Formats: sequence, C-alpha cells, structure tokens
Amino acid sequence: MNQLKQELDALARYIQRVRQEIAAIDRPVDEDHGFNSMGDQMDAIVKATETATTTIMEAMESSEGAVDKLREQLDDADQIALLDKITDSANNVFEACSFQDITGQRVSKIAKSVTYVEDRVNKLINFLGVEQLEAIEVMVPAGFEKSEGEALLNGPQMEGEGLSQDDINKLFD
Repeated sequence: MNQLKQELDALARYIQRVRQEIAAIDRPVDEDHGFNSMGDQMDAIVKATETATTTIMEAMESSEGAVDKLREQLDDADQIALLDKITDSANNVFEACSFQDITGQRVSKIAKSVTYVEDRVNKLINFLGVEQLEAIEVMVPAGFEKSEGEALLNGPQMEGEGLSQDDINKLFD
C-alpha cells in the first residue's frame, strides 16, 4: 500500500509539472517567444523572402533589357565584353535567387509541424482547464529577461500590425 501511495504521489507531481509546462507555453515570457505566433512568423519569413526575390529578379530583368539595348548600339569589342560580364553577373544573381524556393519549402514544412504541435498543446490546455492553468505562476527562465533597449523593440511587425509607413511619415511632418 505504501508503494502505491508513492507511485500516486509521483504521478500527481508529474501531472503538476506538465500543467506548469503547458501554462508556460500558453503564457510565454514575452510575445517574441510565443508558441502561437511561430507558424505565423515562419509564414512571414517565406512571404518576405519571396517578395524580396521577386523584386531582385524584376530589377535584374530590367537591367538585362537595358544591357540588350546597349549591345544593339555598340560595335566596340571591349564594350561588348563588358556587357557580357554584366549579363554573366545577372545570370549568377538569377541562380542565387533560387534559394528562395528551397528555403520557402523547408520553412513551410517546419511551420506545418509547429502548427500541428500548437494544435495538440491547445487541446491539452482545453483538457486541463484554462482556469486551472491561468492560476499557475509562470516563472521567467534564465536568459529570457529583456534589457531596457530590447523592451522597447517591437518589430518586425506582421503585415497589418504596427505602424504603417504613412503613420511613420506623419511623425516627421
């Protein structure tokens, strides 16, 4: 009987520890470490790299068009050789931009996994009871304290959140 009491006591302590861990996931130390926003943050990374890559490629295509027009107007071999170098460099940039597709695929896979885990954690939160978890004190882990300067930083913002460029421009008017 004594061994059964010890086992039940150990199980109760384990369940309490699990509740504390789930409460810490549900109420992160700060918004930067919020479990619920990780998938959104990764989606934002994919979108930002896609946008930047598109901008780079469009600019390179425009430059390539200008180089082609210049090539038609020149007959000096040295100048044409310089244009060939520019074209070769542009091709290298196009090749380098293919990283976006690969990283986008990888980050999307990770985002799906994080979302899956997030769904499971939310089910556990509902199962254990939101009220019970809210009553648990969440400790700030070592290394998560923000400096005074870090506490002032709130970016980068997700699309539709934070100040718009127009709002920022109005500050300078």
